Amino acid sequence: MTRKYFGTDGIRGRANGVITPELALHVGMAAGLVFQRGEHRHRVVIGKDTRLSGYMIENALVAGFTSVGMDVLLLGPMPTPAVAMLTHSMRADLGVMISASHNPFDDNGIKLFGPDGYKLSDAIEAEIEELLGADMSAKLAAPIKIGRAKRVESVHARYIEFAKRTLPRNQSFDGIRVVVDCANGAAYRVAPEALWELGCDVVTIGDKPDGFNINREVGSTSPEALMAKVREVRADIGIALDGDADRVLIVDEKGHLVDGDQLMAVVAASFKEDGRLSRNGVVATVMSNLGLERYFHSLGLSLERTAVGDRYVLEHMRAHGFNVGGEQSGHIILSDYSTTGDGLVAALQVLAVVQRLGRPVSEACHRFDPLPQILKNVRYKAGKPLEIDSVQKAIAAAELKLNSHGRLLIRPSGTEPVIRVMAEGDDRDLVESVVNDVVDAVAAAA
Repeated sequence: MTRKYFGTDGIRGRANGVITPELALHVGMAAGLVFQRGEHRHRVVIGKDTRLSGYMIENALVAGFTSVGMDVLLLGPMPTPAVAMLTHSMRADLGVMISASHNPFDDNGIKLFGPDGYKLSDAIEAEIEELLGADMSAKLAAPIKIGRAKRVESVHARYIEFAKRTLPRNQSFDGIRVVVDCANGAAYRVAPEALWELGCDVVTIGDKPDGFNINREVGSTSPEALMAKVREVRADIGIALDGDADRVLIVDEKGHLVDGDQLMAVVAASFKEDGRLSRNGVVATVMSNLGLERYFHSLGLSLERTAVGDRYVLEHMRAHGFNVGGEQSGHIILSDYSTTGDGLVAALQVLAVVQRLGRPVSEACHRFDPLPQILKNVRYKAGKPLEIDSVQKAIAAAELKLNSHGRLLIRPSGTEPVIRVMAEGDDRDLVESVVNDVVDAVAAAA
């Protein structure tokens, strides 16, 4: 079955474009019907980030779920990993996060979690998609069985306690000055409070959402404001979350950015030292730097790669028993604690390593020198340019040039008509030449 609505991370698109009240209503009805299994009173938890359209989508989802007999617990603005955790903790049949993550405010999305707190499988999404195209009016609940909806006020404290419990009981960060950038998003309350309760001297930016400013010149996709603030207040570390706080990047005391690859290296090395790695390796995507792979090999660890997307990382982790994985973009998945990427929990693990080593972040979080990596995008109008003979010949020639001195990765975007061409290797001039050759071939064919 062709997927019309669900992408790699739920349903996402422009508010009142792709994501309309009508669609949200039908998603609530369809998902509610799919997850009504057994004779108990069924419930769903709904969280959201701080986008203006969140109110509209939330109300439409509530109407959909209650119309088919599900009770709804409204969490308000909460990080995606908090919604996943609370779905399981509150014994809900289903969890929903209204968010478009790191996208601008005028986009929004609907992410669904099963009762175990994990994102839904392709098979269950297909069930929901099938119902979205059907007439569900005959399946509406009888008047006496219509669901109720209420807001839950204690969830912020529950998530903060959960995050703190991922550290040793006596862990304290007294004396560490932290700047946390909440991206004007879902973690604007919980992240600063958790850090303060752990003893940090907290400076906060991106903590004044107005419905429009989520991810705007703040957060992990725009870390320049955090880098400047760290230097201004002479902080020991900066923490940049994204709009729904499932990813994190770090800024060192010099104001330099530390990406997800370095953070995976920090956490994995710490877990290995403590005997906490469930497998002798880590899972990352094809975009992670070759330098990370070489670093892990130096520690006797493997790096297993998946397609781009934290969903694929997590699927591989679950299938093969890994407990550390992530993406260069800052999705760090620590499955001992979370069922999805959790920016705050990952940041706390990094802080614990920094404190234990007693070294500045610029040293503690620099584990390898990344190889030169160049990524270029080529937009095309129609067709499948990667199947054209001239493009395939250019790709083969590029791979021959790199030989064993690097990697070439070419993939179509899953969300727009763009071919992404990435190469990395020891020789930057060679890498740039290889990328340009393929880009020129694709552009000529497109």
